[in-house]
Amino acid sequence: MTGRPRLKYGKPPRASLLLAAALGAWAAQAAYADDANANATASGTATAIATDTSSVTNDAISKTADSNWKIGVGPGLVITPRYPGSRQLSVFPFPALDISYDDRFFSQGPDVLGVNVLRDPAYHVGAALSFDFQSRKESDDPHLRGLGDVNGGPKLKLFADYTVWAFTGSVALYQDIAGHHQGTTVSTDFVASAPVSGWLLSVGPGFTWANGTYTRTFFGVSGQQSAASGLPAYNTSAGVRDIHMNAIVTYDFSRHWNGSAAATFGRLEHDAANSPITQKRFELNMLTSLNYRF
Repeated sequence: MTGRPRLKYGKPPRASLLLAAALGAWAAQAAYADDANANATASGTATAIATDTSSVTNDAISKTADSNWKIGVGPGLVITPRYPGSRQLSVFPFPALDISYDDRFFSQGPDVLGVNVLRDPAYHVGAALSFDFQSRKESDDPHLRGLGDVNGGPKLKLFADYTVWAFTGSVALYQDIAGHHQGTTVSTDFVASAPVSGWLLSVGPGFTWANGTYTRTFFGVSGQQSAASGLPAYNTSAGVRDIHMNAIVTYDFSRHWNGSAAATFGRLEHDAANSPITQKRFELNMLTSLNYRF
């Protein structure tokens, strides 16, 4: 963000944005769905509020009594660092899809196709094919010349989340399967959600761990790259990539229309923060969307 706190729709650089953004946006929507149910109990509503993405988002989408399909579509806008460690931001449109069948199969945000292998109102465990926008081009900044390009691509995502009352904890692992040397990252997040005067607010901390392949690709400078770019050689290793805070707000305009905004405020740590490639330690990732629920 299915995306249980995926916080983030779960995750990070551009991946981080989608991961974290999804986390809140989706988790928040669930509460509203249940909240809109006149028969929902107070405890049931509180539980739904913190439910993780897949079930959360799914609950937030209206459906007919005789259908297992839940469908929500609409426009979205992403704001994210141009590349990990960049001082510049990129802004681009993003289709805010939120589709699921029987809370088993889903297509939500960057998760093109996923499955909840284990599911329950309180938890989800599963896998997804997720598209990652995280990349870096030499043309992004003169500072990068000589470092080579890093292309984005699909990743295998393994996730799990668990909700107790209004609190949701989640973990998501992303593995590069496109051969672009992006390695493995793991994002862990915790959010608390509560309805306030028709709004659903969610907030909570998290952190992202990255393996050595990932940190070398985005923050390391080899001897050859040093000679070509003029930057000092820099070795990296596996460790905490960033710590971050997620904030999400969701509002139901009507039975069919829902709007949300999710932001992840992060700070690069350790090798990522001290890299000669990094120009700014602070990261801002945002995802805003407007959904029509069928």
